Amino acid sequence: MGDYDDDLFQREMTGVAPLKEDDRVHPERRREPTLAQRLRRASATARPNRDPNPLSLPERVPQADPYDIVGLKKNGVQEGVFRKLRLGKYEPQARLDLHRVRLADARDQVYLFIREAQQSGLRTVLINHGKGQHSERPALLKSYVLHWLEEFDQVLAFHSAPANQGGAGVTLVLLRKTDVASQKNREFFYERSRAQR
Repeated sequence: MGDYDDDLFQREMTGVAPLKEDDRVHPERRREPTLAQRLRRASATARPNRDPNPLSLPERVPQADPYDIVGLKKNGVQEGVFRKLRLGKYEPQARLDLHRVRLADARDQVYLFIREAQQSGLRTVLINHGKGQHSERPALLKSYVLHWLEEFDQVLAFHSAPANQGGAGVTLVLLRKTDVASQKNREFFYERSRAQR
């Protein structure tokens, strides 16, 4: 800064008094966030803890009777395949017993059982949910199992087992083929059709 600038500054500052010590503005110390603020911040930054199990657990599902014989065939399942399932002609490759299992635990067990069976390439499985005739809410678990099987994409069809395999207290389930099994099936039929030409 030159002499001229110093003189100009001094002229402009004529009559200006310095602030007194107690008139100064002191920035407030930063306060710790309150509990509510910390919780809001944590919920905003936290990743949602998604349940990998897509099966719902609604308060109510269509109520089945303990002795109802039930079944469902989704689109794409041939009538002859469904008839064989209904008659118990397919031997179950795995079994799940849900007797004395709480509803929330049964939901998890059904999900894991179906998922692992399908990934293992199993086609027909059996779920023993019981009739629930002596329960406080008759056939509650049976009703939920039927609801879950209907929700599951990997389930193509299901039906109550024949009497010699458990009847109304057991459900036979037909699972979708894995992509690898479907490809092998296509290759098999392609080769077979080529051999017949």
